[in-house]
Amino acid sequence: MAGLLSNFRNTVILSVVLALIMIFAYSQSPQGVDAAFWQAVFRWLHTFFGVLWIGLLYYFNFVQIRKMPEIPAELKPAVSKYIAPEALFWFRWAALATVVMGLILAYARGVDYAHETLTLGLFNGYGAGDRGYTLMGLGAWLGIIMFINVWAFIWPNQKIALGIVEADADAKAKAGRVAMLFSRTNLLLSIPMLTSMTMTQTLFG
Repeated sequence: MAGLLSNFRNTVILSVVLALIMIFAYSQSPQGVDAAFWQAVFRWLHTFFGVLWIGLLYYFNFVQIRKMPEIPAELKPAVSKYIAPEALFWFRWAALATVVMGLILAYARGVDYAHETLTLGLFNGYGAGDRGYTLMGLGAWLGIIMFINVWAFIWPNQKIALGIVEADADAKAKAGRVAMLFSRTNLLLSIPMLTSMTMTQTLFG
């Protein structure tokens, strides 16, 4: 077991296999493989990628950005050349997968549900029962804004700051600050986004 767990790839493969066995077990329920089953599958994928994305966002903001000034100059390249690029790889692709799976999940629940959510309950005219769509839609749009921040601002500027793209010292410093500010913006948006996602599902279904 220690040999298995010491290998990252094999650990992840085994974990996914176990999850797929569980998904197969769910498919054997009385309703079988129906629309609700596929919604459950896409909700699982949306949640998995979301945990990976937001977990890395919190790592950057709760740990790396805060502690980097305290790291001796000769040790900083260990973070900027090895840890940060790897973390940013999983960070940006998890952001994309989270949004894609979220949109697929919304449409799997029905075109009207997706359109009502994305228009904050205004698609068919706002009514007394549309508060759930409004609250869920706010969370969805916060997530989409965060995704745009990752790909349009954080990643392009991090490439400059980390030296992946050639630039002088001033440009690197400026890019690093821009990336940090947009990362902090995503931290700011993430908690209300998660509030929307979790409370709407609990109270409105």
